[in-house]
Amino acid sequence: MSASIIAEDLVKTYGAHREVRALDGLSLTVHEGTVLSLLGPNGSGKTTTVRILATLLRPDSGKAHVAGIDVVKNPQQVREIIGLSGQYAAVDETLTGWDNLIMFGRLYHLSSRGAKARAEELLEKFSLTDAAKRPIKTYSGGMRRRLDLAASLIVKPKVLFLDEPTTGLDPRGRQEMWEVINELVKGGVTLLLTTQYLEEADQLADEIVVIDHGHVIAQGTADSLKREVGGERLELSVPFENLAEARGIVERLTNSVATHDPQMHKISVAAPGGTSTLVEALRQFDAVGIQPLDIALKRPSLDDVFLALTGHVAEEKEEEVSGQSKRGKR
Repeated sequence: MSASIIAEDLVKTYGAHREVRALDGLSLTVHEGTVLSLLGPNGSGKTTTVRILATLLRPDSGKAHVAGIDVVKNPQQVREIIGLSGQYAAVDETLTGWDNLIMFGRLYHLSSRGAKARAEELLEKFSLTDAAKRPIKTYSGGMRRRLDLAASLIVKPKVLFLDEPTTGLDPRGRQEMWEVINELVKGGVTLLLTTQYLEEADQLADEIVVIDHGHVIAQGTADSLKREVGGERLELSVPFENLAEARGIVERLTNSVATHDPQMHKISVAAPGGTSTLVEALRQFDAVGIQPLDIALKRPSLDDVFLALTGHVAEEKEEEVSGQSKRGKR
């Protein structure tokens, strides 16, 4: 499988004395026709990576190629084959959805007829035809994001960069965007997606690259990253008077030390045997008269993965680098 995006040892610093190291030797590869999710909290270097790959920033050092084209030596050639949708909808609120897409089409040097035809096609694709002649200021957040994504597809890009495309959307809006993204990938687009929503990476990505403080700390599929954390866990709640006895049973059964929360009457322990461990625990509880209030096997989430890898949760914080544009010019 050929690579559509290759980044090698990218370094980018900011500040009068280059004291802010946004990227610190970052490397990644995105294979053609796949989705790679760049996962990390704000300030980790996600947006800086996208801006370099989309030719909006020059790296201090390192190399990057998109579809085999050097992003530093031949930025215009890169811009002709990519699409970019940033964290905030980059549309003119005083114009209608139709007018916005026509404007983007003309900026991409489409003929008047070509721009209109592409606008009609994209409005239908993103279920915006009924709202096409309404001002953007009347659109919901989800509609604005869909229009912004439509604008990034005017030139039918080979490679698409989506920088936190569902930021600020409610669950329904996020689900709608996921459906749109999946359709694009089915159509052969190579996608690099940045997100701090761990379930988003789990849903969409063929491969995940976790970054923190400007460098890669782990990569793999969602399942492989979860396995690194330690596999399944047995989690149960029991009446307070049974807490100590139940903990002893599961620790002997799994040969592992269990964690417990006395206030919530909860116990959690590694369950290398998976379902068989659950069944045997229930059998032993029944033998001594313990009736669990709740019991389940839990696979580690990507939240668990991030916490295990970084030592902190994927919390939201202010972007270390200010002055990010909503959309770079092509």
